[in-house]
Amino acid sequence: MSERMYLFTRFERFWHWSQAALIITLLFTGFAIHGTHQLIGFKRAVEIHELAAWLLIGLWVFAIFWHFTTGAWKHYIPTAQNIDRMVRYYAYGIFTGAPHPYKVTLERKHNPLQRLAYLGVKLVINPLIWASGLVYLFWGSLSGKLPAGLGLEQVATAHTLGAFLMLAFLIIHMYLATAGHTVFAHIKAMITGWEEAHDDGPASAGSARQQASRP
Repeated sequence: MSERMYLFTRFERFWHWSQAALIITLLFTGFAIHGTHQLIGFKRAVEIHELAAWLLIGLWVFAIFWHFTTGAWKHYIPTAQNIDRMVRYYAYGIFTGAPHPYKVTLERKHNPLQRLAYLGVKLVINPLIWASGLVYLFWGSLSGKLPAGLGLEQVATAHTLGAFLMLAFLIIHMYLATAGHTVFAHIKAMITGWEEAHDDGPASAGSARQQASRP
C-alpha cells in the first residue's frame, strides 16, 4: 500500500539539480587546478571554476531567501528522536529488508539524519567553501585586513578541506538516494516532485503511528 504526495516543489527540484551540477563542476575543475587530472587545461579550469562558483553563490543566496520566506527552513531543524533507529537502518537494516523507520510527510520531509547532514552542509561546509574561496579570490585586497598568521596557504588548505567534505557528502548523498523502496524512487521524486510513501507492513505502520503522534 502506498500514498502519493507532492513533496518537492519546482524550485526545490531546480535548486537541487542546479546545485548538484555546479558542485560537480567545481569539484572537477578544482581537481584539475590542483593537477589531479589533465582532462582540462589549467587556465580553462580556473575560468570555469570561478564562473561556477559565482553561479553557486547566487543560487545559495536566492535559496536562503526562499527558505526563510516560505518557511521551508523548518524542515532542517535538528532532532535526536529516532536518530539511533535511522543509524541502525542505514548501517545494516537496509541490507536485511527492515522497514524504513521514518514516515515522510509534507510537514517532515527529512528524517533526523538527513536534517543533521543538510544542516551541517548549510552551516559548516558551505560557509567554509564560500568564505575561503572569496578570500582566496580577493587575496590581493584582503591580505592586509586578515588576522595575523593567516596566509594564502592556510586559506587554500581550508578551501580544499571544504571541497573534500563536500565530496564526502555528495558520495553519501548519492548512496542514500538509492535507499528508497526501489533504487530510483527518491531520484524519481526529485525529478517529478511526487513521492510514494510505502507501508511496509505492521512494523512500518506502527512506526508511522508513532511519528504521527509526535509534534
